[in-house]
Amino acid sequence: MARVVVTRALPGPALGRLVDAGHDVHVRAEPLPPSAAELRALVAEADALLCTLEDRVDDTLLAAAPRLRAIAVYAVGTDNVDLAAAARHGVSVGNTPDVLTDATADLAMALLLAAARHLPQAEANVREGAWRTWNPTGFLGFELRGARLCILGAGRIGRAVGERAAAFGMEVRFVGRGDDLHTALADANVLSLHAPLTGTTRRIVDAAALAAMPAGGILVNTARGGLVDQVAVAGALHSGHLSAAALDVTDPEPLPADDPLLAAPNLIVLPHIGSATHRAREAMADRAVANLLAALGGNAMPWPVSA
Repeated sequence: MARVVVTRALPGPALGRLVDAGHDVHVRAEPLPPSAAELRALVAEADALLCTLEDRVDDTLLAAAPRLRAIAVYAVGTDNVDLAAAARHGVSVGNTPDVLTDATADLAMALLLAAARHLPQAEANVREGAWRTWNPTGFLGFELRGARLCILGAGRIGRAVGERAAAFGMEVRFVGRGDDLHTALADANVLSLHAPLTGTTRRIVDAAALAAMPAGGILVNTARGGLVDQVAVAGALHSGHLSAAALDVTDPEPLPADDPLLAAPNLIVLPHIGSATHRAREAMADRAVANLLAALGGNAMPWPVSA
């Protein structure tokens, strides 16, 4: 019997498979993620950890967990885990790819449409009682057909967004490893981010990248907040160089209420809900549990991640 620590309650029945396999499963009931000190205490006697993207797994944590053999990250991205340190400690790491592709791509398109058509501002106009009559010049946005979309990251989610955008009649250009982002942005009306957060992609969307876009562009980010220089984004929104920014992710998460970014105009910020559908989140739990069951049984994880 292995002791398995799960840092947050998960939707669906998947965790029951760990119990059925005879493992001792400890699921934290608290709605907020554990502190670093609490997480160290939780894993001190653990054989396996099922964590979320908010749980930092570094060398200090791994050194405090001598029995730990497996980590399942309840996400596609694993930037919260020091993969090199995990390898040194002999700990297998897995993630949950594929199953949240459609949910996240759908949200990216929803954010793009909301930003392009000023939906938050129009809805607020109604609720505030400012809507007095149909206005031929009110809330003018732009149509997606013929607009140029630059997608940073040509993985599963990026390509799924490209398929959806093409169905709307957009001209789609992918930027992958080795491609020049600034060149691709020279005629882009929209930049949508779907790249992993690494040392080379951190704050890749900075003031220079935004300046490379034509005036009036839109930024959409459903990947990781660290891809963006938020000070530069706020400045571009205030100046009007960006007509809108629609973000499902920020750095940090959540943003403090007094963060200067929140004072920028034409900004949409969501609480990281890209994968928030019943089907996607339950499928993520299924894959995380499958990774742990395999590792605890002495087998390779079906969805492994390596340094």
